[in-house]
Order: sequence, then C-alpha cells, then structure tokens
Amino acid sequence: MKKTKNSYKKSGVNIETADKFAKYIGRFSKQAFKKKQKFLYEGIGGFGSVYNFYKHQVKNPLLISSTDGVGTKLEIANKLNKFDTIGIDLVAMCINDLIVQGARPLFFLDYISIQRIKLKKVKFIMKGIIKGCKISDCILVGGETAEMPGTYEKNKFDLAGFAVGVVSKKKLLHKKNVENKDVILAVPSSGLHSNGFSLVRHILKKNKINGFLKKELLRPTKIYTKNILKICDKNLIHSAANITGGGIVGNIIRSIPDHLTANIDLSKIKVSKIFKWIKGKNLSEKEMLSTFNCGVGFCLIAKRKNINKIKKYFEAGFKPYEIGYISKSSNKLKLLNKIKW
Repeated sequence: MKKTKNSYKKSGVNIETADKFAKYIGRFSKQAFKKKQKFLYEGIGGFGSVYNFYKHQVKNPLLISSTDGVGTKLEIANKLNKFDTIGIDLVAMCINDLIVQGARPLFFLDYISIQRIKLKKVKFIMKGIIKGCKISDCILVGGETAEMPGTYEKNKFDLAGFAVGVVSKKKLLHKKNVENKDVILAVPSSGLHSNGFSLVRHILKKNKINGFLKKELLRPTKIYTKNILKICDKNLIHSAANITGGGIVGNIIRSIPDHLTANIDLSKIKVSKIFKWIKGKNLSEKEMLSTFNCGVGFCLIAKRKNINKIKKYFEAGFKPYEIGYISKSSNKLKLLNKIKW
C-alpha cells in the first residue's frame, strides 16, 4: 500500500494508546468494584453508563449532583512528577459537596484532557480516582480521556469530575433546619485540600519546595463520606458546610438561613503547620480566611446536646470541636477574636 503523509497519529492523537488505557480502566474498575457491579447493566465502555437506581429502595428519593476539578494543584503534581494522589482530590472535591446535603454517593465519572496520553502517568491518576471512589463508597461508572495536542502544552493536563448521590427527602440537610443557639463544630482538614494553589504557586516562585512542602502540597483532600453519613443516619446535625474555595468566610454562610448569624471564634481554630508557613509569607489573616480552609475541612451545625455523640463517629485526628454558635441577627456572619497563628 502507498504510504500516506497524514494521519491522526501524526497530528498528535494516538488512538491505540487511548484504547489500551480504556481497556485498562475497564479491567481495573471491574475488579475494584466487584460488590457494586449489581447496580450496572454493563461495565465501562458503552456510550453511556446505565445505573440501576431503584435497587437502593430509598423512600421519597432526591438526587444530588456535583461537578468539580482539582484546579492548579495539578501544576504541583506536574512539578513534582507525582500523580498517585490527585485522583483522590478529584473525587473528594465532588463527593464532599454531595454529603454536605446528607446524600449517599452513588456513582462518579471523570474527564481527563491531556496534551498526550502517557500510560504510566494516566494510570497513576486513574488509580487515585478509583481509590477515592472506594473511600467514598461509590462506583466509577465511566468517563472520558481526551488527547488534545495544541490545546495543552507539553505534559499539561486537566481533570474534572461529576458525581451523583441520593438522599431521602426526610433526611435532606438544609439550612432551614438550623436553629437559634445551635453550635458550630469544626472538623479538621487533612491540609490544603485542593484550594488556593494559584496563590501557593505564586509564593513558591521565591521559595524552594523542601521535604515538608513536598509532603504537604500533594496531601490528598480528606473525604468525609463515612463520618457524615453515620451522623446523618442518627439525625445528629441540622446543617453542614464543606469548606472549599472561599474558606470558612465564604462557605459557612451558605448553610444558615438569612435570619440567623454564624458566630465564629477564630481563636479556637486548630491551625495546622502548612497554613502557618503560608501565613508567614506576608499574607493577611483576611486573605488566609478567604482563600484557605486554615485547618477546617468541614463544619457541622447541631444542637449542643449532640456534641459528644457526633464525636464518636470520627477517627483520631478528625474529631469535631466547637468553634462557634448560631444567634439571631441581621448579619449572617460574625468573626470573633483572631486566629492563633
């Protein structure tokens, strides 16, 4: 046959490599989610994923959905050539937004867009995604991997995720449930999670990444599924807030009604070392609070009498502790004292 000058492969897209990766995902996910295969009519590889929602037998079900990404934390992964944890971050950023409303995660889909598929790299990413799904107690039902030369520079890529969960209408966590004199509990974060990395990278232009930073910068986002769902099953909380982009300041007000105020005593926040390091790079407290979680990954709003019961459902290092209370006022948020840096 006469050799042709042009081909899809010469343009930068290798279908054979993509097919190899797709088959790898199919085999790996089937093995990882053996117990959850009963919810699927087919495995990964179809045009759309078919999920048997009715097998869950939830009374008056409400579906909750969320989509998110990892942001510029990806650039740190590229810089350190370490890709085994950012898949966990991707799942966490979506799942933590589901459970904040009391939803039980059902399934997850991923989207990987990349300059060129390197099997070793994308396999590491996928292993993290599947690990995140297992921690979340949901199943990976599908996704898309797109090789996009020209759109992304060499070695560059992006991740996005989509998750669906279910909650009975009776169990839905909603800000309307919050009452005057409720307490606000902080659940510790695992570190930076996946927020504020554009600012972190700006700081790193003048600071070398030492051993401490290598460990902290790619520490995966804590997934709170098992903890939150257990206390929801026991009806121990009224509302919750996932502390992501915007920090405590931008997120806690989303979880209380307009006629009530969240009073946060900043001096009670247990600040971890990584945030103290960042604060020491000439950042104001206001900037820290509006950009980072500062050590608080999740907030719970509940009756005071339930505090000890709630703590029983959290492991060491993530035990909730009191940082504030709810009162009647026209202001939705009052910050008391200052953080003890």
